[in-house]
Amino acid sequence: MTKLSKFLAQSGHCSRRAATEFIKVGAVKVNGVTVMEPYYEVKDEDSIKVNNKRVIPAKKLYFLFNKPQDVLCTLSDPQDRNTIAHTFKNVKERLYPIGRLDRNTTGLIIMTNDGELAQKLSHPKYNIPKTYHVTLHRPIIMEDLEILKTGVTLEDGFMKVDEAKLASTHSPKTVIVTIHSGRNHIIKRLFAALHYFVKKLDRSNVAGLSKKGLTLGTYRALTDREVEKLKGL
Repeated sequence: MTKLSKFLAQSGHCSRRAATEFIKVGAVKVNGVTVMEPYYEVKDEDSIKVNNKRVIPAKKLYFLFNKPQDVLCTLSDPQDRNTIAHTFKNVKERLYPIGRLDRNTTGLIIMTNDGELAQKLSHPKYNIPKTYHVTLHRPIIMEDLEILKTGVTLEDGFMKVDEAKLASTHSPKTVIVTIHSGRNHIIKRLFAALHYFVKKLDRSNVAGLSKKGLTLGTYRALTDREVEKLKGL
């Protein structure tokens, strides 16, 4: 189910604001009945017309993007900085990132116009796992890896990671961490609480999707099987 104004905007027919105006003046019909409530919920199979012209639902698209540094996870920027929308400028449908990565954080982010899936994967109750490669300013003490797993009290509450381990015995400054929390800057704050500075942060896996074969700055369409798996989480 999708709110009527949002359905019209996602279909590419008009902006969300214009959709609301069309609805309020009685120009929109759902299954032959005039609807004047922007938040009226519709299904893809409903017949929706604006000024008696049928609006076709936008095709659902799903992409996995390996975000480089200095790309903002926003669709527009008042300072005209490079945003995630620039990468997908040749895609007709309006795509949205599921979650966000900091400007200087690299790695995987899912892009889609499927609002229902985006809302689901963003909701804390679904415990979507995310794995990061964390490069620190100094070698980590092994006891601190155990502290990360047992938990740290931060200013916004208690937090523990699902997994924390060295990337390799030859890289004591690089830690692989898996979490399911979506709290802001949580990785950097966890390590700061243990007196480490994060020099580099890269998300290597999100919701079971890896960056294998996906070079920095590129994206690929998700397979039907991957989409089905995401919807089943």
